[in-house]
Amino acid sequence: MENTLLGRDIVVVGQQPWDTEIGSNCRNIALEFARHNRVLYVNAPLDRNTVLRHRRAGWVQQRLRVVRGQEQPLHMAGDNLWVLTPDAVMESINWLPASPLYDLLNRRNNRRFAAAIARGIQALGFREFVLFNDNDIFRSFYLKELLRPAVSVYYSRDYMLAVDYWRKHGRRLEPQLIAKADVCVANSSYLAAYCRRYNPRSYYVGQGCDVAPAATTDAPADLAGIPGPLIGYVGALVSLRLDGELLVSLARQRPDWSLVLVGPEDEAFKASALHGLPNVYFLGPKAPAELPAYIREFAVCLNPQLVNDMTIGNYPRKIDEYLALGRPVVATRTQAMDIFAEHTYLADSGADYGALIEQALREDSAAQQQRRAAFAATHTWENSVWQIYAAIAAAVAPAAAPLSVAHA
Repeated sequence: MENTLLGRDIVVVGQQPWDTEIGSNCRNIALEFARHNRVLYVNAPLDRNTVLRHRRAGWVQQRLRVVRGQEQPLHMAGDNLWVLTPDAVMESINWLPASPLYDLLNRRNNRRFAAAIARGIQALGFREFVLFNDNDIFRSFYLKELLRPAVSVYYSRDYMLAVDYWRKHGRRLEPQLIAKADVCVANSSYLAAYCRRYNPRSYYVGQGCDVAPAATTDAPADLAGIPGPLIGYVGALVSLRLDGELLVSLARQRPDWSLVLVGPEDEAFKASALHGLPNVYFLGPKAPAELPAYIREFAVCLNPQLVNDMTIGNYPRKIDEYLALGRPVVATRTQAMDIFAEHTYLADSGADYGALIEQALREDSAAQQQRRAAFAATHTWENSVWQIYAAIAAAVAPAAAPLSVAHA
């Protein structure tokens, strides 16, 4: 493999903790980094509001034991891979308006966070490290200045400003954070173009997908008795991302289809008319290892996205998960879905879904399934991380002599 970073130290910060129960790009990337480098994965620190509201949660208790010195902040999670739980608590300041006071307190939060990371770096003996920031706008805003990495990388895999919490201060801070990064990488062409508005050293690096085969050939027990064909969705049922009304209309128009929804629901979905329809089945959240067994049983898989700022540019990871198992896919057309156009059925409106599902059912074949799986197999974490390495090398290697690049 050419242009592979080799034998470096990499510090990873981001939104999702190592022990997250859902799929995480950042975790997958860190695991791939660790094949070639030493990696310190930093969990997000606790903040005051989280401690007050969720003190009894097991993961909060574990973080508090670290803060109190009752548990070590650093532990080994794999070959060349360590996880750091910061031994500090951040102040909850997002309620403040944009002001010198907010910037002062955010800098103080960053100093606490940076000090905890620096202790981990020192304990591991990291030198000339790469700082990889997964969409962490506020807590990591000053880390480049405070930690002085050899290279700072900003990774954009969600348009965070579509969410009110992030928009409030992110509209001002994210462009600045992107601009001062040595290199920006993004998992969709849309987000790469967004980053390029503020930093010309911005690159599309694609997305990986790891789909393990189902542990058993038996259908999951909670699918037993549900009449086919099963038209399914796997993932979080979030009203900001998914078109609930489209699903209601589809279920009512086709009572002979069973609409199977696997994943946790937000409050809007819990209150949805979908719960009153006899051919709609909510099966709840499942462990990631269980999901392939459900996807395999679906006659057609869905991704009924709303088209808005949150979804239009995001790489739909679940499409790869569906295709890797050979399943037909009907999804809403967005810019990020363009790369899947030859292997999926794309709807321009909710009214298109019924006809496209019928077409998908009619055209499915073993040959089609093999083509879908082969396409998804090209979207590996190895390929995506190779693109990250290449982007770093292209953007900063000529000006950063310590950066090691291997050629094999």
